[in-house]
Amino acid sequence: MRRRFKWDRTYMNWGLTAFCVIAASLLFYFALGNISVLGKAVRRLLSILAPFIWGVVICYLLSPLMKFMENWLFLPLGRALYRKSKKSGGKKFARVLSILFAEVILILVLVALVYLIIPQMLSSVQTLVQNSGTYAQNFSTWLDGLLKDYPELDQYAGEVLDNFNANVGNWLETKLLPQLGNLITSVTSGVYGFARSIYNLIIGIIVSIYLLGDKEGYLAALKRLTYSIFSVETADRLRAGMLFVDRTFMSFLTGKLLDSLIIGIICYIVCAILRMPYTLLVSVIVGVTNIIPFFGPFIGLVPSALIILMVDPTKALIFIVFIVILQQIDGNIIGPRILGSSTGITGFWVMFSIILGSGLFGFWGMLLGVPVFVVIYTLATKLIVRKLKKSDLPWEIADYKEIDYIDPATLQVVKKASVRREELKHEREKRKAAPPAVTEDLPSQTPPETDIGADRKTDSD
Repeated sequence: MRRRFKWDRTYMNWGLTAFCVIAASLLFYFALGNISVLGKAVRRLLSILAPFIWGVVICYLLSPLMKFMENWLFLPLGRALYRKSKKSGGKKFARVLSILFAEVILILVLVALVYLIIPQMLSSVQTLVQNSGTYAQNFSTWLDGLLKDYPELDQYAGEVLDNFNANVGNWLETKLLPQLGNLITSVTSGVYGFARSIYNLIIGIIVSIYLLGDKEGYLAALKRLTYSIFSVETADRLRAGMLFVDRTFMSFLTGKLLDSLIIGIICYIVCAILRMPYTLLVSVIVGVTNIIPFFGPFIGLVPSALIILMVDPTKALIFIVFIVILQQIDGNIIGPRILGSSTGITGFWVMFSIILGSGLFGFWGMLLGVPVFVVIYTLATKLIVRKLKKSDLPWEIADYKEIDYIDPATLQVVKKASVRREELKHEREKRKAAPPAVTEDLPSQTPPETDIGADRKTDSD
């Protein structure tokens, strides 16, 4: 008699797992074969969602400012105005005014950049281009006067300048002039890109208003989704990880922006006192490039020094000395007080993250490479420490500087021979330096020998 097949949900789970694995493998193979098409699709999707991405970024940047004004300014005012209302307590009033003032501050900053700084920068660049011939002649005269006592160096410098001028002329004739026909297309594309950026910014501001208005609701929905998909322990770890990411990025971005603003203002004041040419242009370059960690000061120093060098070589030297001193003050005093003592990673990893980020994502990679790497580095470190603790192994890096190997059978730590010798030497020196033990005179528990002999004699008698 045939046995009837009994349905078991385990078979259904195995079947779904196999189907998902096969589908994922096919999708991965298709993605590898059509990586260019997939990249275009991703870029197209990001272009469509650009206004919402801008909105999320603006909401993230304005959230601390909104919360500060809401808690310390408008919420007390709302409670005073809505004392009789038990439902709202002025919270909605405070939230609306906080969002309004935060957005107004953002717009004022953008307007100040457009109408105050950019026109003066364009004027400085225009003057620089118009007087470039005079500046080149002045530089050549200054160089001839400097090298007049060294004819060999003067001849070599003249050959270098002649070759430079010849290369520039050749570039203008062979590269720039033939491409002037594409200038109209480039200008049209630039205008379209600028208009598209303005559109994305306007829509992003509107999106950020909606997000800031019900920020707690959106965060609660995201939290509910996380707990519905993952287990409670995994969801708690994800929430803690996201809080760490938020603290890392927010502290780094706000601190770096404030630090760069202070550096730009100091640079402008000192350059104005020293009467440096193109003070505003140079200060903006120094302040903006200072946002980039590690390489920022050097990136801003080179073009700024070249601009001043064409006008006055002596002031260019003074400017270089001033920027070096300013960056030392920033790196040792201003930066640590704003950003903290360190990012949690060594200088090697800072350089690595900046180079890797710039190679993959350009300017934004240089700017955000450090906080992203800090998050990845911290996550990897926590996983390593957790694994070592579960195996009852040392987990501090300092411990592994002294370890030679770990016995796989007993899991006993075997230190390096040099470390063992140092420990033995230290132990011997400690013993030699220790004072000799002092014994106290204690009352004897046994009677004197004479008494014992006497007792024995008495007993014998």
